[in-house]
Amino acid sequence: MPLIAEYSTAAQPDRRIVEVYDSDAYIGDDEALKQSRTQVVAGNGYHLYLHSLQPDIEVDVVIRIWDAPQQPPTEAEGTTAVSLESETGLLVVNQLTYGPAGEMTLPRPGVYEGHVAWNGRDATAAYYETTLRRAAEEQWCPERIGASWKQCPDAEQYILDLWFVRESEPEDDE
Repeated sequence: MPLIAEYSTAAQPDRRIVEVYDSDAYIGDDEALKQSRTQVVAGNGYHLYLHSLQPDIEVDVVIRIWDAPQQPPTEAEGTTAVSLESETGLLVVNQLTYGPAGEMTLPRPGVYEGHVAWNGRDATAAYYETTLRRAAEEQWCPERIGASWKQCPDAEQYILDLWFVRESEPEDDE
């Protein structure tokens, strides 16, 4: 069960969301976005929404492509099964206001299944809230707040473990 490809990038969870989607599936899904607020990760088959508990500290997004199904990691804070179709073979990791944080070329276009695991979500949110509270009490300038967020001792991370399951269905031209 070797690893075929791996990609990672840092992304700011603007409005507490980071998206992962096929480069041609740029139209969002309000229902999946809403579901991510309670499920942490939700999608519609073309879009995945990763919901952070804070909007300003960068999170790590790791996408790993395997040659066979993998078990979810047992040490993760949480996991959920996902399916993601990429007709172009190019996945975009997007920050809502700031635009793409990065792109990953898949080994081949098609439908991928797998799971997303996350770690550091609660600890990063607690650090964020503590920083805001201290900043208000001590009247920090915006630069000091930003510097504090960059020194967050806990890394919030989302790991997508995916494997190819089939080719995409041809689109109906009608």
